[in-house]
Amino acid sequence: MTEDLDDFRQLAKTFCQKELTPNQERWIAAKQVDRELWTKAGEVGLLALSIPEEYGGGGGTFAHEAVLYEEQARSGDGGWGVSVHNGIVAHYLLAYASEEKKKEWLPKFASGEYVGAVGMTEPGTGSDLQGIKTRAVRQGDEYVINGAKTFITNGAHADLVVLAVKTDPEAGAKGVSLIAVPTDTPGFRRGRVLDKVGLRGQDTAELFFDDVRVPAANLLGDEEGQGFIQLMQQLPQERLIIAVTAVAGMEAAVEQTLAYTKERTAFGRPVFGFQNTKFKLAEAATEAAVARAFLDQCIERHLKGELDVQGAAMAKLWTTERVNKVVDDCVQLFGGYGYMMEYPIARAWADVRISRIFGGTSEIMKDIISRTL
Repeated sequence: MTEDLDDFRQLAKTFCQKELTPNQERWIAAKQVDRELWTKAGEVGLLALSIPEEYGGGGGTFAHEAVLYEEQARSGDGGWGVSVHNGIVAHYLLAYASEEKKKEWLPKFASGEYVGAVGMTEPGTGSDLQGIKTRAVRQGDEYVINGAKTFITNGAHADLVVLAVKTDPEAGAKGVSLIAVPTDTPGFRRGRVLDKVGLRGQDTAELFFDDVRVPAANLLGDEEGQGFIQLMQQLPQERLIIAVTAVAGMEAAVEQTLAYTKERTAFGRPVFGFQNTKFKLAEAATEAAVARAFLDQCIERHLKGELDVQGAAMAKLWTTERVNKVVDDCVQLFGGYGYMMEYPIARAWADVRISRIFGGTSEIMKDIISRTL
């Protein structure tokens, strides 16, 4: 943390407390946040934070992104897909789009005019990205795309989707390419917003592509077949983002549970007065502190360009497994109220479960780590 990041944290905290916290119930009922939230965030400078100013971005670093995601987690919000928009989609465009396309798209990401999504997962494939079936066939100066994607964060609002497709079905990983698809293109349609266990205010949706034609210039990279490498290059940041929210979620859960157990009484004394409560919270606070130290180390490495695939996998594996344990223990200390959705701890319990699945499952993380041993 620096003075600049401290100042930015105050801006992010104020925005999250004002714009996110009060709207949770309404967004959960609607299965999506307000579209206007994106333009409000753009107006105060919370979008495209680590994109250079020449493309309309904030000119910051991943540290600015991390501060925003922490404050979002602490606000109790699980609906706003800003980490996908800011930390993932915008960086695919920055790294691989042509200069002309970067100047066309990224300023719209910064203003909130465009919302970004990544289309990787398909109904028949999860972590096996080589097995995707969505096809893109080159016809002259266009690609014709057919296929379907599911579990797409920001799917209901997305204006631009970075889509993983097969340009050569016979080439395995070398046949995967990434193409940016504007959602106002004929042949694109959205399916239902999915009914999830947690993150219920997030517009996770199905997307369909029926003879969707986009310019060949929308291919990300210099040539076809670079998609799998591009995905592998960007996934460490995605996994670090998940680790950031996991650690912030741990810290928030401990804070909420401490406050609750000191106020709630049982058998004539505060729940915190029982040895079991003290010991469980001592364990939880220690888990959070250790995870925070490792996370900060990984962020520093990432800022220097030194965080490798193995390190990001370790961060994602450790923090998501820990947050699930910590939040579950905290729910237990809330008793019956911990199972009531009106309490943030109950929503957190449902929300954090997906962290061991998305961005690569815990089992995939272990496989990645094991390859380097």
